Amino acid sequence: MDIVLDPPRAAGPVRLGMSLDEAVAAVAPWGPHEIEQDDDEKTIYTSCGNVRVNILLEESGESVTAVELWWPGEGREADARVLLDGDDVFATPAEDLFRRAAERGWTVDTSDPEYPFVPGVSLGFTRRTSQEVPRTAQGLPVHATSVLVAGEHYYDFRLTDH
Repeated sequence: MDIVLDPPRAAGPVRLGMSLDEAVAAVAPWGPHEIEQDDDEKTIYTSCGNVRVNILLEESGESVTAVELWWPGEGREADARVLLDGDDVFATPAEDLFRRAAERGWTVDTSDPEYPFVPGVSLGFTRRTSQEVPRTAQGLPVHATSVLVAGEHYYDFRLTDH
C-alpha cells in the first residue's frame, strides 16, 4: 500500500480539516485505532501496515491539523510506502529528499538538523533515533524516521527562532 503525501493538504486518505469522525472513517480500512484526548486536543493512533500514523486534532480538537507517519523501526521493512512526489520517504536518503524538495522550489530549513522542516508547504521531518541505523558523517540517521504533513503556516513559529 502507498500513502501519498500531498502537503499542505493531505497524507493518504486523511485531509487536513477533516473532523474526527471523517478521519476515523478514512483510516478504518487500515485496521484498529485508538483515540486519545488531552484537554482540547485529540490524537488518533493507527497504523498502515507497520507504518505508525498519528492524526493530530490540535487546539480545539475539532479538525485534523497534522498527520505524522513513523518509520517502522530497526530490522523491519515497511509494508506500506510513504511517498512524497514519488520518493519513498523512509527508503530515500534524507539529503536526497531535501535536495529534490529544493529543486521543486521549496526551502528546507535544516537549522536544527534532527528536525528539518519545509515552511509553507508544511512538512516536518525527524532524523533522530536511538536505534542502530546507518548514519551520516554528522551522526544523523541517513533516512528520515518520521514525516509530518500540516497546514502551510504550521511551522511559522520556528521561522521566528532564527
